[in-house]
Amino acid sequence: MMSKTKLKQEKSHFPNRRVESQTKTRYLWDAPIFEPIRAIAGRFSFYWLACIPLTALIVVIWNAAAVAQGFDPPEDVAELKVVLDSIFLLVASVLVIFMNAGFGMLETGFCRQKNAVNILAKNLIVFAIATIAYWAIGFALMYGEGNTFMGLNGFFFSGDAAAYGDAEYPEAVPIAISFLFQVAFAATAATIVSGAVAERIKFDAFLIFSFLLVAISYPITGRWLWDGEWLSGIFGVGFIDFAGSTIVHSVGGWAALMGAAFLGPRLGKYSDGRINAIPGHNMSIATLGCLILWIGWFGFNPGSELAATANVPYIALTTNLAAAAGGVTSTITSWVKDGKPDLSMIINGILAGLVAITAGCASVGYFSAIIIGGIGGVLVVFSVSFFDSIHIDDPVGATSVHLVNGVWGTLAVGLFATEGGLLFGGGITQLLAQIIGILVIGGFTVLFSTIVWLALKATLGIRVSAEEEIHGLDIGEHGMEAYAGFVKESDVLTGGMGAGISGVSEMPHSSEVS
Repeated sequence: MMSKTKLKQEKSHFPNRRVESQTKTRYLWDAPIFEPIRAIAGRFSFYWLACIPLTALIVVIWNAAAVAQGFDPPEDVAELKVVLDSIFLLVASVLVIFMNAGFGMLETGFCRQKNAVNILAKNLIVFAIATIAYWAIGFALMYGEGNTFMGLNGFFFSGDAAAYGDAEYPEAVPIAISFLFQVAFAATAATIVSGAVAERIKFDAFLIFSFLLVAISYPITGRWLWDGEWLSGIFGVGFIDFAGSTIVHSVGGWAALMGAAFLGPRLGKYSDGRINAIPGHNMSIATLGCLILWIGWFGFNPGSELAATANVPYIALTTNLAAAAGGVTSTITSWVKDGKPDLSMIINGILAGLVAITAGCASVGYFSAIIIGGIGGVLVVFSVSFFDSIHIDDPVGATSVHLVNGVWGTLAVGLFATEGGLLFGGGITQLLAQIIGILVIGGFTVLFSTIVWLALKATLGIRVSAEEEIHGLDIGEHGMEAYAGFVKESDVLTGGMGAGISGVSEMPHSSEVS
């Protein structure tokens, strides 16, 4: 039997063996070859490290299940890309549709309170009218299978992609999302008209004109480029209008100009050789409208990429730079020209920059975007004065923002495009292509608008009576007020007898509200 002393001595050797084993293990662990592993292990707990083999096991099992069910990675990845593109276009569509709220706020704020209901009603119903018009006729004329001039198939949109020469899902995005995105653009063209003819046009005449513009004129000219027809290959370089400086904004601007010309100015606007300012009633909502439009433009321009690509952030940044530059230059220009920094000009300068960059947002550099937007901000200030000088009454400056800067932005592509631009060594070919595109689209729109406006003028009439204009279109056209119960400024001045009379309710203002 082993003595207690001997047993104690034997037991004392076991700790020494463990220490020796731990020392050897620590020596190996401290070797330089394990330094990367030590660095990684030091950042994570034991539980995180245990997840690594667990994750590998899940991946192996998942892959085995997918193979057993016939999963085809290349095809499924392609379908996932189509789904992501579809979601991207849906978000972009919603942003562009939300721009209708911006147009409504902007136009209402820039006009008088006695016409607020009328303006809000026009800006709300115009999207509904545009949707029906584009569904029934417009989308088919623009994208349906047909000839170079117009489409001849796909009327009363049914979702049949083949009628428009497109592939069915899952090979391409669903034709439904393509329609939704395009109808948002079509409605924008009609909404532009609303501002230029505000405060004196008949409600029914405006609705009929909007329907015909979206159903016929806009889609025909849009087809010439966006459906790959003749303008896309002109001079071998093609007319470039990425998101619609001309196809959307100038088309709306030309239609608005003709409408304002045939309607004539508002009562009291031009008298005794003077230009009388008629200030808007709420610059707060006008400013809100501008900000909504600015945000909506991130659907308008990046969405025109038509896919979720790496180019989308680039387009968004050129868009934002141009808007900022337009706001800055319009502020400075109005400050120098009129002695005060006019808020209405700041608003329109931002919008001018946005319109100007719309054609070239994907093809010009960042510095060029600032130049394009900055020039747009200067142009809009002098354009408002020019149209007033020839007695074209545009209460919100729609022609100055959308027509003038739509033309400028389209021309700017021929100058500043990094590939083919005149200032970047590309010669004059691209600039000539831009000029041709502006002329043919503008010419067709002016001809079409003139015919429709004159036809409406000769039949229904397009202008409200002088009495309705004096008392406001809210009462005359809709039988309600936007601010019921509020005491009007003219009531205070005239003891309740002069409510809404032009020249009494509108007080002098230092600068024209455009």
